[in-house]
Parts: sequence; C-alpha cells; structure tokens
Amino acid sequence: MGMGMLRCKTPEMVEKEIAVHLLAYNIIRGNLTQAAVMHDKIPRRLSFRSAAQLVCQAAKQLVVLTGKQGTQALLSLLKAIASTVIGLQKRKNQPRAVKRRPKPFPLLTIPRHEACLTL
Repeated sequence: MGMGMLRCKTPEMVEKEIAVHLLAYNIIRGNLTQAAVMHDKIPRRLSFRSAAQLVCQAAKQLVVLTGKQGTQALLSLLKAIASTVIGLQKRKNQPRAVKRRPKPFPLLTIPRHEACLTL
C-alpha cells in the first residue's frame, strides 16, 4: 500500500500518515469481509491487492452516486471483490535481500538469478 517508505518529515505528520494507512487498510479489509459474507466465501481466500485496486477505482464513482444508483454500484463492487480469489501460487525460492537500504535484509548486490542459484 505504499507504506514501505514514509514521506513525512515531522513526527506529527508521520503519525497522521500511519493513521491514514491503517484507516485505508481497515476500510479495504471491511469491504473484503462484507463481500465474502455476502457471497459465501472465506475472507482470507480473497485477494487484498485486487480489492484495494477495485476500491480505489470505484471510490471516484461512488462519491457522486446517491440512492439506488449508489447502492447498486456498491453491490457491484462487493461482487467484483468476491470474485477475486487467490490462486495457489508457485514461486521460485529467492534470497531475502532487497535493493533499498532502510530494510532489515542484506543488500542484493549480485543479479537476482545468480542469487537464486546460491540458495
């Protein structure tokens, strides 16, 4: 959600930025849970990333809609969220290293494909 690097400089603004990220996370999780309950799905089996993208796209439209149109658009959003099921993902083993310095992992100083071979 873009919280890997905070952009604010004062402690008060950092607190606000964290609070806004937590608020957005809770709103998306709430919509995810509501969609799962309405469509008889397990909330943990729905994609958070897809739900976040759908909520961001729909927020612009939901702001201007009222009444039946707003309700219908919200129900459509929840149906779309419920249809984004997480698949079984098969990923290659990769080293726990990142290129940005503030992370607690070692730097990735060699090409990723070489690092994968050393695991």
